[in-house]
Amino acid sequence: MIASRTNGYVQEASAPAVSHRERAVDCPGQEGSLNKSPHCSSHMERIQHYQEELRKRREEEGKGRHDIDPNASLRLKKLSQNPKIGIDNPTFEGKEKATNKVTCLDPVVELEELLQVLKWVQHSLSDSQSQQDVEAVTQLLAKEEFRNAYTIYSVLSQQTNRISPTSPLTVQAQDLCQEVQRILQTSQQKEGLELSALLTNPHLQALMQAHDSVAVQEIAEESVTQYLGETVKLVRLQKARDTPLGATVRNDMDNVVVSRVVKGGAAERSGLLSEGDEILEINGIPIRGKHINEVHDLLQEMQGTLTFLLIPSSHNKPAPHRQTVLHVRAYFDYDPSDDPFVPCRELGLSFQKGDILHVISQDDPNWWQAYRDGDEDNQPLAGLIPGKSFQQQRESLKKTTPDKSREQQGKIWCSKKSKKLRRRNTSTLTRNTDYDDVLTYEEMSLYHQPANRKRPVALVGPANSGHDELRRRLLSLEPDKFAVAVPHTTRSPRIHERNGREYHFVSRSSFEADLAAGKFIESGEYEKNLYGTSTDSVRHVVNSGRICLLCLHTRSLRVLRSSNLKPYVVFIAPPSQERLRTLLATEGKTLKPEELKEVTEKAREMEMNYSHFFDATVVNFDPDQAFQELLRLVDKLDTEPQWVPSSWLC
Repeated sequence: MIASRTNGYVQEASAPAVSHRERAVDCPGQEGSLNKSPHCSSHMERIQHYQEELRKRREEEGKGRHDIDPNASLRLKKLSQNPKIGIDNPTFEGKEKATNKVTCLDPVVELEELLQVLKWVQHSLSDSQSQQDVEAVTQLLAKEEFRNAYTIYSVLSQQTNRISPTSPLTVQAQDLCQEVQRILQTSQQKEGLELSALLTNPHLQALMQAHDSVAVQEIAEESVTQYLGETVKLVRLQKARDTPLGATVRNDMDNVVVSRVVKGGAAERSGLLSEGDEILEINGIPIRGKHINEVHDLLQEMQGTLTFLLIPSSHNKPAPHRQTVLHVRAYFDYDPSDDPFVPCRELGLSFQKGDILHVISQDDPNWWQAYRDGDEDNQPLAGLIPGKSFQQQRESLKKTTPDKSREQQGKIWCSKKSKKLRRRNTSTLTRNTDYDDVLTYEEMSLYHQPANRKRPVALVGPANSGHDELRRRLLSLEPDKFAVAVPHTTRSPRIHERNGREYHFVSRSSFEADLAAGKFIESGEYEKNLYGTSTDSVRHVVNSGRICLLCLHTRSLRVLRSSNLKPYVVFIAPPSQERLRTLLATEGKTLKPEELKEVTEKAREMEMNYSHFFDATVVNFDPDQAFQELLRLVDKLDTEPQWVPSSWLC
C-alpha cells in the first residue's frame, strides 16, 4: 500500500498475490448542523370572531409592546426577510373563497384571544374544580415570562417557510451540541452561560443521543431507496482523531471497496466493516466513482461520527472466531520501504533478524498482521509482514537467481557457492515444494526455567574472541553455581585422572556406536584419539541443579537445540581489529594483520549463518564489561521468562 500516513487511506502496491492497490483509512467524523422544526397551530372559529376587535384594541394600547426586533439576531433577521405564509385551514373554506390561506395571528393577539376564550369558558362551567383549573391557566398566560417565551416561539414559527420535516435533517445532534459548547467556552454573556448550562444538562444530552439513534434509522430507510435492487446496510463508527480507523480500500472499476480490516483499529473493534464491502456513501457524500485518493483527501480531517452506506460483500464470510496469537521469531531482516510487493507500505512493519513478532491475523496467507514485541502500546494498528509461505517462495527464488542478475540488481541475495553446490541446491529446491530449507519464522513460546533445572549456557565465537576466558572466569567465580560437562575420550587415562572426573574413558567401538546414535553434541579426533561431549554429560550437570557451561562450535548448535536440554546460546563477538590487537597484547598474544582479519571475518560468517540460533550477543570490547553483561544475562534466566521454540515445550 502506497500511503503517506497511517491515519489516511493508503494505497497498496501490486504483488504476485495482490493485483490491486489499496489505501488505508483514517476518517474522523464530519460535524453537521441542527435545525429546529417550525410549528403553526390552527384556530377555532370562535377565535376568528374576536380577531379584528382585539387587533384594534392592541393598536390603541400601543403597537409592538412585546415585539422582538428581528435585527437583534442574524437568524431572526434572515427569517424576517421571508414572506409570511400560513397553512390551509379547511374551517374557513366556505366563508373566505377569495383566499386559500390564512395568515397566522400576531402572538400578542393570539394570547389576548385565548384569554377571552378562557373567560367565556369559565362562565360556562358550573363545577368549581374546572373553574380553578381555568383560573390557573389564565394566571400562567398573564405572566410576563410566558408572554416573552411565546412571542419568540411565534416569531420563529411564523417566519419559517417549512412545515415540520418528515425525516431527520442530521444524525449528528450530539456533535453539534459539543461544537456549540466549545464555542461558548469563552463566552461571558448571560445568554451564552445559560445556553451552555442547558447543553450540558444530562436530560438534553440524553435527548440528543436518542434523536441520533432514531435519525440514523430514518436516514437508512431513506438512503436504501436510492439504490434499488441492491441490498445495503448502514454502519455508524465513532472515530477519534488520535484513533486510526484501521481499514484499507481499493478501486474496483468505479466502485470503492473495503480491501482489508486492520487489527487494532476502530473498524476492527466494531466488527461492522468487512472485506469486500462496497462503500456507497459516507456521511451522505456519494463515494461510487471516486478514486481512492479522492476518498482519502475527503476523509483525512474528519472525526466524530461516520455513517457508512455499504453494499455488503457477496462472498460467504466464515463465522467470527477468536484467532490464536502466533508468536514467532524472525530469521530475516525486513524493510517494507524496499519491498515492491507489500500491499501497503504505510502499514508495513519493519523488523530485524531475531525480533519476536506477535501475529494476530493470518486471514491473508500472503500478508500477516502482527505487532513487534515491546511495541504493542506504541503501535495502535497491526502491521503487515510477509506470510511464511510467501516469504519462503521469495527467498527460494532469490537463491536460484544467477549471480550475474544479482549483481545487476545491486543486492547480495546469498553467499557465493561453488557451481557444483549451487546446482545441487537448485535441484533440491525443485524437488522440495515446501521450501523447508528456507528460514523465515519459528514459532516461539515463553518459558521460565525451574529453580532446580537450569538451562545450559553455550558460549560460541571464533578463536581469540574471548569466550573460553569468559567461561573460565564464571567457573572460578561460583563453582557451586556453574559446572562443565565431563567429556568422553578413547585415549587411556593418565596417572592422576579418574574416570568420570576429568573424562569418561571409553573404547573406540563404544564411542563410535554412541556417535552413530546421535548421543554427542560435538566430537573430534586429536592424535588418533576421539573426544566428544555427550548430551548425557550435559544432562547430568543440569539434573544436579547447576548451570552447565559449554564452549561449542557453531556447527554443534543444531544438535544441541534438537535435544530436550533447552540451551541458552550467547554469541561472543570480537571487537574491531585494532581493539582486538590491544586486548590480545595484554595476554601476551601477537597476531598478524591477516590473522586479526580472519577473526573478524569468521565472526561475521558465524552471524550470517547461525544467528538464528543465538539468544543474545555480547561484544567483547572490554573483558570486565563483557563478563558483567554475561552474568546479567545468566541471572535474568531466573527472574524473567524467555522466548524458546514452541517445539521444546511439546
